[in-house]
Amino acid sequence: MNEQRRQILDMLVAGTISADEAEQLIAALDGDGSDATAGTEPRTKPKPKYLRVLVSSPSNFGGDGPGRVNVRVPIKLLRAGVQLASLMPQQALNEANAELRKSGVPIDLSQLKPQHIEELIEQLDDITVDVDNPDAKVQIFCE
Repeated sequence: MNEQRRQILDMLVAGTISADEAEQLIAALDGDGSDATAGTEPRTKPKPKYLRVLVSSPSNFGGDGPGRVNVRVPIKLLRAGVQLASLMPQQALNEANAELRKSGVPIDLSQLKPQHIEELIEQLDDITVDVDNPDAKVQIFCE
């Protein structure tokens, strides 16, 4: 443990600062890189709040002028949807799955679990989207 961290903990024990203040000071130490272990411990990324899908094209998807689509979906909404799927009666799930398959979406709603959403969110940094139009640009990411 480095000296600055020890001083913060000593001040906490002595009652000079509150636990919240000690936490803020330690976070500040971690942020400025003065912590001796800063390079050895992996930083955890903040939990994303939104799923973003950005599509831009020089043509307006068949119309005149440039086109742009910007979708921002709250991650909480995705999580809630997965939880709702687990509450649906089996008959409703079967009908929904049949309609999804007809539309070309090979997904089984009865197999969705909350950890699947978390795994998807973690993997979004590595996503690649192929587009028929080489001038179009598609970005999918979490923020």
